[in-house]
Amino acid sequence: MTKQGTLLVVDDNRNILTSLRYLLIDYFARILTLDSPVTIPTVLSQNEVDVVLLDMNFASGINNGNEGLYWLKEIRRIRPQAGVVLFTAYADIDLAVTGIKEGAADFVVKPWNNDKLIQTLTDVYNKVCASKKEKKRTTVKSNGTDAAMYWGNSPAIRPLRKLVEKVSITDANILITGENGTGKDMLAREIHRLSNRKDGPMVVVDMGAITESLFESELFGHVKGSFTDAHADRIGRFEAADGGTLFLDEIANLPYYLQAKLLTAIQKRSFIKVGSNTPQPTNIRLICATNRDLDEMVRKGEFREDLLYRINTIHLHIPSLRERKEDILPLARLFLERYAKQYGRTNGTFAPDAAARLLAHPWYGNIRELQHTIEKAVILADDGELRAESLQLPVAEKVETAVVEEKEEIAFHTLDEMERTMIQQALDQCGSNLSQAAAKLGITRQTLYNKMKRYGL
Repeated sequence: MTKQGTLLVVDDNRNILTSLRYLLIDYFARILTLDSPVTIPTVLSQNEVDVVLLDMNFASGINNGNEGLYWLKEIRRIRPQAGVVLFTAYADIDLAVTGIKEGAADFVVKPWNNDKLIQTLTDVYNKVCASKKEKKRTTVKSNGTDAAMYWGNSPAIRPLRKLVEKVSITDANILITGENGTGKDMLAREIHRLSNRKDGPMVVVDMGAITESLFESELFGHVKGSFTDAHADRIGRFEAADGGTLFLDEIANLPYYLQAKLLTAIQKRSFIKVGSNTPQPTNIRLICATNRDLDEMVRKGEFREDLLYRINTIHLHIPSLRERKEDILPLARLFLERYAKQYGRTNGTFAPDAAARLLAHPWYGNIRELQHTIEKAVILADDGELRAESLQLPVAEKVETAVVEEKEEIAFHTLDEMERTMIQQALDQCGSNLSQAAAKLGITRQTLYNKMKRYGL
């Protein structure tokens, strides 16, 4: 049998520690033993412990199990990914059940049966391994190939950069706002990269793409058998992000009646899986993003005010590309270099008429629209200098007519009005083909459908 994982056994009876070491040496790669729980925090911080076998009583003459419950909570706080098996006397089974409710994976009764003990510990270890694999599947980590954050040097962006550098090293909850395409997701990744959690996972959740019926399962996970298709335990995004950053994009798309569930998890810093009654602690840094006016939504009764306070400890607003025209050409050159390399083209330049066209365009789709425009131009144009016609952008006089009919100016009083107009234009241009319209807007089909539902399109 292949030995794997690290087991920590905590019991004040040294004879038991010796017996367990001999019994389990063929099943675990490392076995650590402690005859006092006092050094548990030190051992957990210095070792990648997978399973803990924890006695429930330590102090002489005290058998109420409170010590065991206390150290169970400490282990769950310090190393929540470890599985804890409680070691208790037969008379304390009720106490062990309480421990299960507090987050223990299982319990073993003294005097123990060797086969039962081995089976319990290996089962818990296998669950820990399965949980790690699920975390890797749902985790987005920087691998060095992600596009770096381009800040630019315009007056509109400098204050934001200074504020980001100041708050990234904290664990404060952050709300990022800005129009579609301004790079809210990229800013969230930059904050994670600059934070003390940079070596931990970053889990991204598109709230607009999660169906309401699966909200709790996606965010909090579920246990086997909790509903018809729950054929196995599954960890949620809160658990996958433990020790790192959880990024909730399109937070305004969360229905009002589900906002209370999210608020509870944030407030208590714990969650309960679907089909379970056991609260599970979580150690995350929360970043949310939206292109909508949440204060206005609160006034309309569409967003909970208490949830807004929780996610809005620090508010970062990304200016639109129209507000930072000095950054348009540097960004365009950055995309030109990237896509020329990607598609094997000669790294060209922009002709003067192309540069003028880029500066004249209003960029209602912001950086995302600019990026897609340059990529398309690189694909379609010949090697060398890119001219204005390669960009396939309307000339300045036609820009207005592309937004309003007969050059009639329209004042976008809110971001919602602008977004609704952009979606309607994309649908008209794509013949109401949702997949094509979503691709044109740079969002998922589900997100487009949710926005159409919201705007009555």
